[in-house]
Amino acid sequence: MTKSRLEQIQSNLENVTLRIELACTKVNRKLSEITLIAVTKTYPASEVEILASLGIKNVGENKDQEAFLKFEQVKAPLKWHFVGQLQSNKVKSVVNYANLIHSVDRLTLVKEIQKQAQKINKIQPLLIQIDLDESPADENRGGVSKENLVNLANQIAQFPNLDLQGLMSVAPLGLDPEIAFDRLRDIQRHFLTQFPNAQILSAGMSEDFEVAIAYGATHLRIGSGLLGERPQIG
Repeated sequence: MTKSRLEQIQSNLENVTLRIELACTKVNRKLSEITLIAVTKTYPASEVEILASLGIKNVGENKDQEAFLKFEQVKAPLKWHFVGQLQSNKVKSVVNYANLIHSVDRLTLVKEIQKQAQKINKIQPLLIQIDLDESPADENRGGVSKENLVNLANQIAQFPNLDLQGLMSVAPLGLDPEIAFDRLRDIQRHFLTQFPNAQILSAGMSEDFEVAIAYGATHLRIGSGLLGERPQIG
């Protein structure tokens, strides 16, 4: 007899939770320091409902159109995280539902988030995305260089409707996660000397979240580890 979808997701969640607990214990961190974000891109709203029924409080989405539909459909009290690359023409929609935007990496985007947040009298929490790849930047990946980080943060600080809460990054393809997250931790340490309230560090996905925990991640973005391989689209 095959497991029901609920049983599959519950088993996956128990496994991920155990791995998080073990990773925290290994580096003397508290489980309470970690926020698990279930990244549900390509999965239906019904699976978000299952996650919520199992105690998940935070959900991440990469695309506005999909995120907005699920936000409308799912009635469980969740915090919604926008974790994908954000285009300026999608900001108006995203600001209406996102509890935290993870992927801010340029001034034009900052200005548009401020504009749309001000319109609805919202203080929008956000993170700056860091590009950890020290080779020439891939425009399709997103992220600000460490050299431009403080300048962007200072610009964000000038806008009254924006609340800079920390940093986000993705380990580049082909780079050892240990090297990537060590680099990120070093960037964060310097950043916190100037922005001490920006304590969130969003790093780590299904393949590398234990390493991210060892290097200080507070928010983990886990998709396939919870929901299995993504459905093929197209």
